[in-house]
Amino acid sequence: MSAIFTRTKAYQNDAMNLPVASVDDAIPFYASVMGFTVESQAHSPVKSAILYRKNIRIGLAEIGGDPTQDGCFFEVDDVEAAFDEFKANGLGRDDPNFRVDKYGDTSYKVFFVVAPDGLCYCLGQRVAG
Repeated sequence: MSAIFTRTKAYQNDAMNLPVASVDDAIPFYASVMGFTVESQAHSPVKSAILYRKNIRIGLAEIGGDPTQDGCFFEVDDVEAAFDEFKANGLGRDDPNFRVDKYGDTSYKVFFVVAPDGLCYCLGQRVAG
């Protein structure tokens, strides 16, 4: 069973312009491991791609930023299913290192994924407490 991604929040406030050195090199990880589909690509004004997964979109762009300082939070309906899906798709690790983080008044059970391009993603499910 695949997790449902319900919303996206970029760390640097722009989930449609996440910086990568090479869009072409980045796309395979998002498609094969994270379950995204390429919705569109552009070569001008910069090389970029819009990736789609039911309910959410992100954009990768060759804009010269530091990917290690950017990424997104993805809220999901089932964080364990999300990890299991990524693992089955070749994530390459067995331990999700789940933890509970609190943002404002809301707690989330989360795990992190660092893509080969350096972008970091936090996936979280709301939990009580």
